[in-house]
Amino acid sequence: MDVNDELVVSAALVVPAGELRERFSRSSGPGGQGVNTADSRVELSFDLARSPSIPDHLRQRMLARLGNRLVDGVVTIAASEYRAQLANRAAARERLAALLRQAAAPPPPSRRDTKPSRGSRERRLTAKKQRSQTKQTRRRPPDD
Repeated sequence: MDVNDELVVSAALVVPAGELRERFSRSSGPGGQGVNTADSRVELSFDLARSPSIPDHLRQRMLARLGNRLVDGVVTIAASEYRAQLANRAAARERLAALLRQAAAPPPPSRRDTKPSRGSRERRLTAKKQRSQTKQTRRRPPDD
């Protein structure tokens, strides 16, 4: 995946590179002396609410699922795990694609209600009766 290409989320959903915004800043973590001068941290932002490349039916689902991650309809991913800016850019793009793919996934099928089978109900009642008999045999006989 080239960092200047469009972001392929799925076969039906592709985000053009022009809709992605990247910001660079100094990263904490490994890097030695270079960490103080190199802007290797990447913040990748995508305006989900106003993007023309997202179909309306998907946009509503994605906005609902990513509601807690959005700020004014914009989702932002920060990557700073690598020393190289290029590697962080690729990691941020991959994480954004995975996040959008998960948000765009269709909802799981609804659960069909089921009821216990006749045999399982009978086995449960038989086991309860056996347990009751066991406990009754442990009791002291009543004083007459």
